[in-house]
Amino acid sequence: MRAVQVKEFGGPEVLVPVELPDPVPGPGEVVIDVAYVDTIFVETQVRTGWGREWFRVAPPYVPGGGVSGVVGALGAGVPDEWLGRRVTSYVTGSYAERAVAAVSALTVVPDALDLRSAAALVHDGVTATGLLELTAVGPTDRVLVLGASGGMGTLLVQLAHEREARVIGVARGDAKLDLVRDLGADDVVDATRDDWVSAARKMLGGAVEGADVVLDGVGGDLGAAALPLTADGGRFSAHGAASGGFSPLDTEEAARRGIQLFGIADVQFSPADLRRFTSDVFAAAASGRLRPVIGEVFPLGRAAQAHAAIEGRGLVGKVVLEVSQVL
Repeated sequence: MRAVQVKEFGGPEVLVPVELPDPVPGPGEVVIDVAYVDTIFVETQVRTGWGREWFRVAPPYVPGGGVSGVVGALGAGVPDEWLGRRVTSYVTGSYAERAVAAVSALTVVPDALDLRSAAALVHDGVTATGLLELTAVGPTDRVLVLGASGGMGTLLVQLAHEREARVIGVARGDAKLDLVRDLGADDVVDATRDDWVSAARKMLGGAVEGADVVLDGVGGDLGAAALPLTADGGRFSAHGAASGGFSPLDTEEAARRGIQLFGIADVQFSPADLRRFTSDVFAAAASGRLRPVIGEVFPLGRAAQAHAAIEGRGLVGKVVLEVSQVL
């Protein structure tokens, strides 16, 4: 089968097409004929050698996690009814034509949802849904979303808006800000402004109030600058490191002000929660209540260009790899 490997740690050019043996399903497993592969920013960071304390990979390896496609082969003990089903799963090494997954890890894609959109939701949609539950976003909350124009940010804006929270989105540039506003944000802030913190503070009600929930998918100095914008007793999720590292938060200030901090470890959900969140986000998308934003689709063989586009930050929403146009 065709696949793409990281041959060594480095820039996008280390992603190279290869031929690998077709995978064979074991008992309780299936082979998915992959249609689309999800990509997330952290894959570009891992490719450079970043985060080895969290991500135990060594070249050569096939990157990726989420896939959508059609079940093409069954392992022992898997009911025949799974053959031909449109599914998604989160698997290790998904930049490939075929992927093996446990049948217990599959989610059936609703008829009203296309496989491209399903792939775009299989990671970010699940994490976004889990984050909203984790931080208990509700109708009275003011929610500040950092990185609001990214794959997960665009979903967080929509899901928080659906929960009737007041949403302020932080992004870069007019085109991205217009998109975030169109997705349901009540206010938007351009992160390139020198005074973005003071502008956001006004939108959040001034120094006395602030954000009840901060959803930080960016990290670094931007995330650290958002901690003072959090209301006393609020919730701050530092789950992203797109800036190159997680936010260096002042934990003493957070404790003094009663701010509950969440990190990347808090979004490692149980298999049961993963299935529940996936079903919920697929149902929302199938009904039209949630719109995954896909900035560009690259063929599998151009994975290097896809990573370059992600790192260039010019696109909005998701970058997805197309492997096959199976239905």
